[in-house]
Amino acid sequence: MADHLVEAVNVTKAFGHHEVLKGIDLTVDRGEVVCLLGPSGSGKTTFLRLINQMETLTGGRIRVDGELIGFKEVKGRLHVRRDADIARQRARIGMVFQRFNLFPHKTALQNVIEAPITVRRKSRAAATAQARTLLETVGLADRADYYPAQLSGGQQQRVAIARALAMEPELMLFDEPTSALDPELVGEVLTAMRDLAAHGMTMIVVTHEMTFAREVADRVVFMDDGVVVEAGAPDEVLLHPQEERTRTFLRRVRQDAEQELEAARALETLEELGELSDPPGASGPEPGEDPERRRVH
Repeated sequence: MADHLVEAVNVTKAFGHHEVLKGIDLTVDRGEVVCLLGPSGSGKTTFLRLINQMETLTGGRIRVDGELIGFKEVKGRLHVRRDADIARQRARIGMVFQRFNLFPHKTALQNVIEAPITVRRKSRAAATAQARTLLETVGLADRADYYPAQLSGGQQQRVAIARALAMEPELMLFDEPTSALDPELVGEVLTAMRDLAAHGMTMIVVTHEMTFAREVADRVVFMDDGVVVEAGAPDEVLLHPQEERTRTFLRRVRQDAEQELEAARALETLEELGELSDPPGASGPEPGEDPERRRVH
């Protein structure tokens, strides 16, 4: 068994003449939670996409459980893996995106069983039993027959987490999983992620949720301009950063959080004054009813 579940060595990635990653060295041990922080454009998402082979390395090496990702090394030379071999490697890694990417015409349960049946060739009965267990794990046992349009953003993201877990991955990658959610829905997704971490799932999480990073991460890595600027225990990096770029980023995050809090308080005041209300007759389709059927043609 490899010492590290994930090992990245001098990883570079360029799009044309634009160098996005400039020599990333990073290891993640089995059962470890590592949070990647940094401003937009720092290369965090690109790094995740390289691990999951949604992009191709320009240089360097990435290994998962000791196996070289995307390439095979034969007599000192690299050879691109065949599509079937790449698919096998990808199946060991789950990824949750900013957007939920659920099939709109399938229920929560149907979204979760799709990949195990089509990729892993599980029986429908076995996949369904597993999916119901996973939906219960993320707190959605009573939403199995709901379509995405009938679920809140937080519920849809939890379905996406259950869908990724259905492939029984060794590693979970999260790319800003709460950034597209309304503030009041963020907590339910972070709770599901905390539960995963508590059960020993190896996770690499790109996030701006500083409280989550401090409470759940084993290590925090701050990236900027395609390089790792600072890394260490959460309290070290978040409370006592050594690099000026880290300090500047954390100040901006705190300022943004304060502005969001002020906006939320203003919204609560308006609601208390009765100036905001839902339009009448805004009821949606019943659970299990395909939303498409309600459209007027």
